[in-house]
Amino acid sequence: MNDWRIYRGAGLPHDEIQRLPAPPPWRDFSTGGADDTLAGADRRLGVRRRLVQNHHPRPAETDAVNAALYLRRPLLVTGNPGTGKSTLAHAVAHELRLGRVLRWPIVSRTTLQDGLYRYDAIGRLQDVQLERAQTGAPGPTAATPAGIGSYIRLGPLGTALLPSEQPRVLLIDELDKSDLDLPNDLLNALEEGEFAIPELERIANREPVVEVLSDDGRTVPVFGGRVRCTTFPFIVLTSNGERDFPAALLRRCIRLELEPPGEEQVGAMIEAHLGGDTATGEAERGLVQRFLNREPGEVIATDQLLNALYLTQHASRAERVTRERIADMLMQPLDQPR
Repeated sequence: MNDWRIYRGAGLPHDEIQRLPAPPPWRDFSTGGADDTLAGADRRLGVRRRLVQNHHPRPAETDAVNAALYLRRPLLVTGNPGTGKSTLAHAVAHELRLGRVLRWPIVSRTTLQDGLYRYDAIGRLQDVQLERAQTGAPGPTAATPAGIGSYIRLGPLGTALLPSEQPRVLLIDELDKSDLDLPNDLLNALEEGEFAIPELERIANREPVVEVLSDDGRTVPVFGGRVRCTTFPFIVLTSNGERDFPAALLRRCIRLELEPPGEEQVGAMIEAHLGGDTATGEAERGLVQRFLNREPGEVIATDQLLNALYLTQHASRAERVTRERIADMLMQPLDQPR
């Protein structure tokens, strides 16, 4: 069928949704469950990443990663959208076999507490009240409510600071979206590698060890109401460069400025996500060259190129003007208003 469109805007119901092809690999959420350590890496690094022996990182990138590993310091990665800042954390975790990446996405309302732990005091109070009501009623009584640890869940940063033999990988994504206080609030945890849970410290004499939930959904022990790392995690903080950070944070970090990917990096990325024969057609080669030859300072993200390549393949039988219109829509510079 020559018409690649699923939705036609005709207003007549039909079953063309059945023709919808498999999603792009970087938007496929069907593989793996909540505890699958590979599902997120597949979307970030490409399901064909095993065919790509090297993602061709620049020497400055590997040097910065190794400096952060050796010095046990966070890595602050700055760059335009789509340059691979978040992917770097997944690439390190994949190559060094450090398990699932703990991800802490930052928004304007994010606080340090969100990253460390959450205590559901209201949920615990409701359970206690329900138990009392059921115990006072005739008939079988309810079981004793769960301990306080059942109502405490560690956040991504709190989980990364748990004692472990190997470092966990933590991605603190888009730190420049935070309010003014968060970068300073992070300083103590990043410097000392520990934090307290006051709700557990208050009962430490009575309950020196409390089982709580981690960000992975596992039950882990907390001793004396404090979480203290034995191996400092590999922490990647990303920023789009939309704000400056305090000197106190900068001196605690290894800093890396990511440049837009070059021809070698783009080729490896396309092979990892779409296969090595994707950019062999005239239209596909044109899209790659359009991306590589963009104007200096023009911001076009790599996932925009991937989107255009994927959709051009599926609209290969459409008219050339249609394919060009699709490419123009998908590869609009991010820094230029329409």
